[in-house]
Amino acid sequence: MPRPSSRIAGIVPSGKDGWEVHFAAWTRKQAGEDIIMLSVGDHDFDTPSQTIEACVSAVRASNHHYTPLPGLPRLRKAMAAASTACTGVLTEPDQVIATQGGQAALYAAVQAVLDPGDHAIVVAPYYATYPNTFSAAGAEFTVVETPAENGFQPRADMIREALKPNTRAILINTPNNPTGAVYSRERLEELAQVCREHDLWLLSDEVYWTLGGGEHISPRSLPGMAERTLVINSMSKSHGMTGWRMGWLTGPSEMITLLINLNLVTTYGLPAFISIACAEALENHYGVKEIAERYAGRRTLFLEAIRGMNDVTVRGSEGGMYVMLDISAVERDDEKFAWALLDKEKVGVMPGSSFGEAAAGHIRISLCQPEPILKEAALRLRRFASAYRREAA
Repeated sequence: MPRPSSRIAGIVPSGKDGWEVHFAAWTRKQAGEDIIMLSVGDHDFDTPSQTIEACVSAVRASNHHYTPLPGLPRLRKAMAAASTACTGVLTEPDQVIATQGGQAALYAAVQAVLDPGDHAIVVAPYYATYPNTFSAAGAEFTVVETPAENGFQPRADMIREALKPNTRAILINTPNNPTGAVYSRERLEELAQVCREHDLWLLSDEVYWTLGGGEHISPRSLPGMAERTLVINSMSKSHGMTGWRMGWLTGPSEMITLLINLNLVTTYGLPAFISIACAEALENHYGVKEIAERYAGRRTLFLEAIRGMNDVTVRGSEGGMYVMLDISAVERDDEKFAWALLDKEKVGVMPGSSFGEAAAGHIRISLCQPEPILKEAALRLRRFASAYRREAA
């Protein structure tokens, strides 16, 4: 075949990325083994029934046609109200654009603020798609790690050291995937100061904002930041709708107007019946409180179940759908530890190094399993870590 473009060929570089453990666990489970899957962040429960019924009703009402490029007016209004609640800044419908999930919102944000050759800073640990989203834009990026011993909180001095003359944007995620860290107001204010001083965009991934375990602070609410912040959001985590692929981007109305043109040449709008169901779910907060309480309960249960485990330390883990465990005192190679845990105890977890060097020596535990399974997984992990130390000795 003729040569593909360097843009598409370079999005995902070759080499290992740590996901092999997850795929091996999934394959073995599909083959019938008793594998406990704690490696993926997908709900183990269905979308709330009210949302499903809203979608079925919309399909039956002949909502099968094209929709406006920025989203149905009703949907944008509902998303603007959700953004007002999320960011603490009054948001109008013309300040949001509906996208195909949070990933499409991230892609739109990166395309909107970076030209080929521009530079961005990615705060790590980070969600796995971040680096390749910048690669798809032809942009350069520098990963700035957050110290594990500080609970994975970002440090402005480290970010300043990574700045270049062509730096245009910083990308953060709070509550954080994979660490579960919730960035403090103090650290966000310091980060905002860097953005104001250097006239930078801040891309803020807040898809876990309802699962923070306390007050959610959006950097968009800080002085002078609404005009330079793009907030990525999604229905997936907050409303139990991972497979529905609906998200949105919030930002200055002038930027959103430009992004409508991006939708023209990419998605050309979103399905009407899904849009109507999402609007109703947002308007009525279907499942939001229940989902937040469920994950808070699971986090408490799992952390209690591993309390006192020798040489294993909890890092971050204040919010989101994950617990991050420092296992470096047991085994410094987190990927080796994860493979051995899968083989010995049939528990699949994600090696921390999959998400950046800051998380090396850690494993990420997904809370997307019922409480009895999480209890059993904690028991297996405790048994494994104890035996691993004895064998090493």
